[in-house]
Amino acid sequence: MSKQQIARRDFLKQAAIGTAALMVLPPSTVLGANDRVRVGMIGVGGRGNELLNQIIAVPNVDLVAMADIYTRRRDEAKAKVPSIKTFDDHRRMLEQKEIDAVIIASPLHIHARHFIDSLAAGKDIYSEKTMTWSIKEAEDCLNAAKKSDRVVQIGLQHESDGSLADAKQWIKDGYVGKVTMVESWMSRNTKHGQGQWVRAVPADCNPANVNWDAFLNGRKTRAFDANKFINWRLFWEFSGGNVTENMVHQIAWIMSALDLKVPTAAFMSGGVFSEKDGREVPDTISVTLEFPQEIIVNWQSTFSNSHYGLGERILGSDGTIEHISGEQNMVTGRSESATRYFPEKANRADGTALIGNSPNQNHMANFIDCVRNRKQPNAPVETGYLSAVAGHMANLSYRRKERVTWEMAKSMPEL
Repeated sequence: MSKQQIARRDFLKQAAIGTAALMVLPPSTVLGANDRVRVGMIGVGGRGNELLNQIIAVPNVDLVAMADIYTRRRDEAKAKVPSIKTFDDHRRMLEQKEIDAVIIASPLHIHARHFIDSLAAGKDIYSEKTMTWSIKEAEDCLNAAKKSDRVVQIGLQHESDGSLADAKQWIKDGYVGKVTMVESWMSRNTKHGQGQWVRAVPADCNPANVNWDAFLNGRKTRAFDANKFINWRLFWEFSGGNVTENMVHQIAWIMSALDLKVPTAAFMSGGVFSEKDGREVPDTISVTLEFPQEIIVNWQSTFSNSHYGLGERILGSDGTIEHISGEQNMVTGRSESATRYFPEKANRADGTALIGNSPNQNHMANFIDCVRNRKQPNAPVETGYLSAVAGHMANLSYRRKERVTWEMAKSMPEL
């Protein structure tokens, strides 16, 4: 048995123990609107710092603790929030009784461990997308969350967009008719020689300042690699590439709008075509997802042209819903955006074009509201699970170079 298999066996054993512990937690006390929610964070790197800024902007919230395996990130968090307690081990942070909720912004391949450990500690969770690194981990996290009474919000910010509310209403009102096809895309670009996601390695990123074993999280033991630690998004061992970084947002939006369940099959093609910089994950992608509702969802992405930004088109027999953004920064979400409906005159001769006007919600504030009132957040664990499965099926297809069905994916070993 390999070290990774042993580590996974131990992780699942710990997950089972943690889930059992959830069953004996006392019911949550509903907080009042003015009660302060005390939050801890696990992982405060690039994306984590964005979430740190978001959480400290929410009224009546105290960021009281953070855990990170890199000294630089603990120091940076302390500089922003001088009163914060810092930890080099997330388990020690989770022992702090004063913490009500935890934000998980660690690298993808550690999400499941932090997710299940946080539930076992009795904490509500905001977990960055994609919910997990693999299908099996998605199932573990879904099952653990269902057995708990904790609030779980996944960082799928498009689930709080007004565009989703508009799309759902138009579909409910029958304006779209029978949908058989959805087109979606995400376009980016960088200067020549500067690949997407590539970050400079700080001078202090070394074994003395990083808990490398904790980062590996059961992967094969090897010498410290600063590039892989900083640029983990480029490597399959730690990442799901552009599918789990970007497609997952749009797929969750589409699946929520149309109430889609697990895909019946996925096919993905593409490759590393834009910048030959040592990355393993593809930068040019074409994905086709088949759903049991007789709907095909296509997603395309390139890292060498940003003209068409980001968007989705739901194509129905009675009309089209188009959600378009310009060149979009997925971290800040800033772009010109519009959601429109266009009638199909063949079946809605008297139909008129519409423009969406539902306001966006603050995704982080929605999480805190749900911590207080114990309601379901905009991106619950089920949405995290379904969007994760869709993304992992696509990646499995690309890596195995074949069309992958759901039945195949459930029994495939992790790559």
